[in-house]
Amino acid sequence: MDKSILRSSFMKFTLLNIISSLGLSIYILADTYFIAKGEGADGLASLNLALPVFGFINGSGLMLGMGGGSKFSILYCNTERHETDAVFTNTIIAALGIAAFFEILGIFFSAPLTSILGADESVFEKAHSYIRLVLLCSPGFILNNVMVCFMRNDSAPKLAMAGMLSSSISNIILDYIFIFPMNMGMFGAALATCIAPLISMAVMSIHIITGWNAFSIRLVKPSWEIIRNIVSLGFHSFVSEISGGVVIIVFNFIIYRLLGNTGIAAYGVVANTAIVASAIFTGISCGAQPLMCKYHGKNNDDACRYLLRLTFIAAALFSAAVYAIVFIYDSTIVSFFNDSRNAELQTIAEKGMKLYFTSLPFMGFNIVLSVYFTSHEKPVPAQLISVLRGTMLLIPAAFIASAIGGISGVWLSVPVSELLTAITGAVLFMHFSEEQWLKSRGYYDHTVT
Repeated sequence: MDKSILRSSFMKFTLLNIISSLGLSIYILADTYFIAKGEGADGLASLNLALPVFGFINGSGLMLGMGGGSKFSILYCNTERHETDAVFTNTIIAALGIAAFFEILGIFFSAPLTSILGADESVFEKAHSYIRLVLLCSPGFILNNVMVCFMRNDSAPKLAMAGMLSSSISNIILDYIFIFPMNMGMFGAALATCIAPLISMAVMSIHIITGWNAFSIRLVKPSWEIIRNIVSLGFHSFVSEISGGVVIIVFNFIIYRLLGNTGIAAYGVVANTAIVASAIFTGISCGAQPLMCKYHGKNNDDACRYLLRLTFIAAALFSAAVYAIVFIYDSTIVSFFNDSRNAELQTIAEKGMKLYFTSLPFMGFNIVLSVYFTSHEKPVPAQLISVLRGTMLLIPAAFIASAIGGISGVWLSVPVSELLTAITGAVLFMHFSEEQWLKSRGYYDHTVT
């Protein structure tokens, strides 16, 4: 095992993925900024009510992309081309099927869905226009996530990054044009967001047009076994994304009862800023994931463990840096989104950021560990980590902590649930490592699934 080569590959893949993930998070922040400036606190509240829908759509794409991409990478070194093509084709079939479901929701059920998500009369129209268009444009979001994941696993991280960055830049530009010169409000913000993945896929299509791709669509019969395996490997990504949506719904409910729409707007600032930190951890783990899959496919456990160590170190360094920035510049960050200079919103969000972001080191640990288990075709531990940190621990903690400590309890429920999940994840990892060691010496014939 040449550690210098591994470090070089890790740095290359991780840096490119962090940049592309940050590009995605920055355009979400830009979306938040332009909506706050053009639509005020009601616009921010409307956007926050719409985020769970985007989470379900994005989670579906990531589930298929991460699952399909991981399976493709593991098989690539050891099988014929037709097998990897079958994985990609079945991933696309599943993506189109899920997208059709969201299309139906957008056409027939977007209004009742908006009400269920908690929109009152003051924000209903703004939230509904955003939610309906995002649902109708779901195929673009899902297919873009699939393409990005397959490109990363097909040794094309630079082109995947180029696609993501072009998407982000175009979204920011179109956001400004649609919201201000064209005065299209929330619909314009949604339209800009929906056009962005189409631009990303146009850029990434170069990989296929030039024939560099090691995957393509074949005329094959859909295989439920392949789709089941793809979904199983990527399910932790889906759980993480939809858990975020479910948590937003629950937090909106709790915070609305405590502080009204101003509280929801403040939570929107905190949650959208947290997306940047989450994007960094996602970039780090997604950078390591193709390499872990590759060396797992070659049965090189030493290389996988070394990559995991590098990933943990990178996540720890970034979590410390991000929290330092948030702690020092919390007022500046909140003011950026508080164009109306709402003093109550400013106070709530500043305090919330300092408490909420104490979760960063545990969040990074959990995200990295989930990807490690997925790369080793161990979906159950990855799914358990995602479920624990996303809903099973966080939602009860939010209700209990808010009853005890009010809004401060709501913010602190996040680091508490991440810490408890990290402890569970560490136990699972030690158990898995012990079984790997025993198996390598012929003492054990079964590992965690």
